[in-house]
Amino acid sequence: MNKFQLNIYFVSLLSFALSFLLNYSIYIISKIFKYKISSSNLQKRLVNNNIPPLGGVATSITFYISAYFLGKADDIFITVGFFGLLMSILGFFDDFLNFNWKVKLILQILIVTIPITQLNIFINFETLINLDLHNNLNYIVSIFWVVLIINSINFIDNMDGLAVVVTGSICFQIIILTYVLNQNKLTDISIILFFILMGFFILNFPPAKLYLGDSGSLFLGFVLGFTSILFTWNNGPTNSPVYAFSPILLFFTIPILDFLVVFKHRMKNKIKVTTGGTDHISHRLLAKGFNEKKVLFAFFIYSLFIFLFVLIYVFFNSINPIYLLIIYLIQFTFTYNYLINLKELQ
Repeated sequence: MNKFQLNIYFVSLLSFALSFLLNYSIYIISKIFKYKISSSNLQKRLVNNNIPPLGGVATSITFYISAYFLGKADDIFITVGFFGLLMSILGFFDDFLNFNWKVKLILQILIVTIPITQLNIFINFETLINLDLHNNLNYIVSIFWVVLIINSINFIDNMDGLAVVVTGSICFQIIILTYVLNQNKLTDISIILFFILMGFFILNFPPAKLYLGDSGSLFLGFVLGFTSILFTWNNGPTNSPVYAFSPILLFFTIPILDFLVVFKHRMKNKIKVTTGGTDHISHRLLAKGFNEKKVLFAFFIYSLFIFLFVLIYVFFNSINPIYLLIIYLIQFTFTYNYLINLKELQ
């Protein structure tokens, strides 16, 4: 076990500073070497193709170093950070080599499966459906969930600052919820990730000078996915189906919505799902007349709405949580139907 540990406040400031310095260094180096994407890698996107997608490299390195400084706060995140680095490396090569989607998916599943089985962490889905399969189904569901989050965050990285606003909001919400519920390990790691994102956001705020790229979006999805399944209830009967459902899963509503909207649109129009396009939620809002900053604000407001809903779900014991989940599903369906019917940005 790593015995070395620094105060969380110091590690947070260190994370912010290191993230900004590494990202700024990458930005300067890319300017010196006049970074320009190969014409073979050009895709239909809203973003500037010639802005370097290397922010994820600095982000993942900073996270791994910061997790180590947490010391006994939890060795588990050193493991998560290590495999997060591997996921970032996969994204880095994918940015420049454009892997076949099947190869990319297989490698994602492999990188996710190893720490889940090694650390024996999972979503307790079997309890949720009142079934005992010796955690085999729990592992499968957990792997599927993390891979889904990885690719959903990858999809949401389609406009200046958007991925940071969405993932930063998720981090902040996890910080508040886990702090109130005394999940201190998750609080610490979420604080660190939040400050890392803020260090990068300085260079990613519209107009962006640096993008996360697949190296960053895959990494963020990986870490946040693991954070979501590491949450455990410390109040109430853990064998109850209600308590088998982690409220943190609802924080990922926006990336899941975007993923579903894009997936359905491309399947319906026989477009390759992994191809870059301007059919995301953010693009549809732009087509409706929003500017980039208003789109970011709209995402922030909806994220806040989901957060308030989760707080009610967790703390208002007088309301049956099953009813709340039904309300959530109704609003999710309504929002999805509204967004899927918005015009695609031309």
